[in-house]
Order: sequence, then structure tokens, then C-alpha cells
Amino acid sequence: MASYISNTPEDIKRMLAAIGVEVFEDLLADIPENLRIKGELNLPPALAEYEVKGLLGTIAGCNCNPNKLTSFMGGGVYDHISPALVDYVISKPQFYTAYTPYQPEVSQATLASIYEYQSLICELFDMDVSNASVYDGGSALAEAVHMARALTFRKRVLVADTLNPYYIQIIKTYCEGLKIPVEIIPSSHGVIDPSKVDEMLDDDVAAIVAAHPNFFGLLESVFELSDKVHNYGGFFICQVDPISLGILEPPGAYEADIAVAEGQSLGLPQEFGGPYLGIFTSRKDYIRRMPGRIIGKTRDSEGNPGFVMTLQTREQHIRREKATSNICTNQGLCALAAAVFLAVVGKEGIKEMANQCVQKAHYLAERLEKLGGCQQEFRGAFFKEFVVRTHRPAAEIVDGMLEKGFLAGVDLGRFRSEWSHLMLVAVTEKRTKQEIDDYIDALATLR
Repeated sequence: MASYISNTPEDIKRMLAAIGVEVFEDLLADIPENLRIKGELNLPPALAEYEVKGLLGTIAGCNCNPNKLTSFMGGGVYDHISPALVDYVISKPQFYTAYTPYQPEVSQATLASIYEYQSLICELFDMDVSNASVYDGGSALAEAVHMARALTFRKRVLVADTLNPYYIQIIKTYCEGLKIPVEIIPSSHGVIDPSKVDEMLDDDVAAIVAAHPNFFGLLESVFELSDKVHNYGGFFICQVDPISLGILEPPGAYEADIAVAEGQSLGLPQEFGGPYLGIFTSRKDYIRRMPGRIIGKTRDSEGNPGFVMTLQTREQHIRREKATSNICTNQGLCALAAAVFLAVVGKEGIKEMANQCVQKAHYLAERLEKLGGCQQEFRGAFFKEFVVRTHRPAAEIVDGMLEKGFLAGVDLGRFRSEWSHLMLVAVTEKRTKQEIDDYIDALATLR
């Protein structure tokens, strides 16, 4: 084991100077003063194990019981049906205690499950290759940007204004250290403005990054966008909703170079923000620049089939200068949940789920129009969520509906002040007609 070598005051001073600050406290500048701990922590006396368990139970009891709330929230995380078999399989000890499959001879079940996940995702997305997953949808999109830049040797990246605002922040964070210029494509009526794309495209653009459906639930002109960027030799990166692929054309159909998604809707609950699943696919030509790991099927010296970790392009396994990412693992258990979900639901099941999402979302949108006090902000085609303009601030609507047992939607004012009267509403196949009608009745009292 290596010896621990402390940093001298001179070492610390040089490190701080290298990153552009004078003292350590300067690194805390972005943390609000009221959130910083000052002085002693004043911790209470130690508790016995059973006392700690009781205390934590009391704290957990302060949370709202999600089973008592009807969810119309979306924005990237959705309340979809999940077959009971999903939890049954992922709760098995041999899967639940996941082991990183460095040694194939002792991890065949793990490798086989990841291989099946990759195969199912490739079929769903109509893409050549899928990796074993990354952390979540946001990191998948940012990794895709980095990959496109590395493959094209170009500098500029055009990112749609209609992406999830959190994903845009993640992309900018990834790109800041790499000095990658991120330019935002303006939107018009909730979708990318094609005329602005024409103005921004040139031979130095590495990729266009878009979502389909986008953050507002609207469908983008993905075939047109793909053609435009390919005419300049750039990449088309698309983020999709996996459930939408039951009825929408998959990324392979419009020749996306890299397609990613948040896989939460494939058998994972909404919970309180994760863990989730970053789906990452691409064309076969780019497999050696993909982040994370890829599992392959092979045969041993006696001809028996088996599974191995075929590629892992991180610095622990290859020359550091050829490493593509610092992603060092995959969401094994979440990927397994998605694989079980897809195997159980099947092609017809995904199609039925997607159809029900469309029909029920449009039913709610029509009811809202007749209600008055709410109207759709954008009139384009949408999948399962849409933006509503409210007479009162959306935050007030969300709070008021919570008291009536509904997660009414996402207050978009949390992202931009000019969106304070906009609410993003999602309707999945799980919502019944009675729940939708009850939602309308509750909303009518808050107009």
C-alpha cells in the first residue's frame, strides 16, 4: 500500500493558484451562506442502534406517501406500469449484490444479463450497438457530445433549446473543462427553428443535439435535422423516450449517429430521483469511441458459448490517451430491470403502452381546453406530455393540487422566470379515465 503524503502549505498554495483562487474558502463561493456550517456541529449524544432506527423511521414518515398521490408529473421521469416480475428478478441475491464482471469465469450470469439488455435496446432503438448503460439520461447525452467531438475532430456543438434544462446544464459542465463551445439553437412554438439551424451550421459543427419528443413533449423534425447536419459531415445526436418507440420511428430510421435515453420508464419507479439508467447507443462504426463497457458473446476453447467484457475504453484498461470517458461502471441492476421489463412487455406491449399514453394525454388536453383558465401553450404534435399556460402562477397550482392528492405537473417557473405561468403535464398509460376526470374536477377549484 502506498504511503500517505500530506500536502505542505506551499503545495496547497500552488494548487489553489493553478485553479485561480487564493484560499480554500473561495471554492465555496457558489454555496449560499445560509447553507454553510459555521462553528461546531453541536451534534446530539450518540444513540443506540434501535434508537437510530426509530429516529430514521420518524424522519422518513414525514415524506408524502407516493402511493396516495396520483402523478401527472413528467419532465424526464414518469409513472409507468411495471410488471411484478421486474422486482422479483432484480431482488434475487445473485443479481441484487451486483459484481463488476472483470473475471468472466465467475460472472457469467451478470455478463449474460447485460448482453441481453444490450440486444433488447439495440432492437428497440434500431441502432447497431448499445453499451452496458451509463449513469442516467443526462450523463448519456453529455457523453454523446464528447464522443461526437472526438470522432469528428470539430469544435462546435449545437444544442437544442428544447432539451431538458438540466440536461443542457450537464452538457455545459462536461464541455467547460474541454473548452468545447456549446451554442443553443433557438426554438419557435416549442420546437427547434429550422431557419436558425441553417444559419448556425457550418463545417466546424461536430453535432446537433436534440430530443424527440422534446422537453415540452413535442415532436421535432428529426428526419430534417438529421439530413441538415449530415450534409455538413456532422453527427446527429438524439435523446428519446423509450416508451415512445412503440409508435414513433426509432433513431435508426432517421440515421441518428448516437441515440440516448433515460431508461427510468422501463421498469424503474419514480422514487425521489434515482438511481436511474442512462441508455447509450450508436452506429457500429463508432464502437471503439463509446463510453463505458460493452459485453460480447463468444466461445471458449472447447466450443462452449460464453460472455466476456469485449470493450471498456477507460484509462484502467487501455492507454490513457486513448481513453474515451471517465465513466467507470454501468447501472447493472437498473439495466437488468429494463431488460426484464422489455422481455415481459414485448413489442406489442410497448406499442400498447405508447398508444395509451397518446390517447390519454390528448383526452386530458381536450378536457383542459374546455375547462377554461388553462390552455395549451404549444399547438404542435405531442406524445404523452404537454405544456399548459395557467392564469395563476404554476407553483400555486402545483401546491394546491398536492393538497387534493395530485402531483399536478412540473412548474416550469423553476427553470426560467418567464415560464412562471407554465406547467408541464404528463399522462401515462397508468392513468385511468376516472383519475383524469378527477384531476380536472380538482383543478377547476383552483382556477
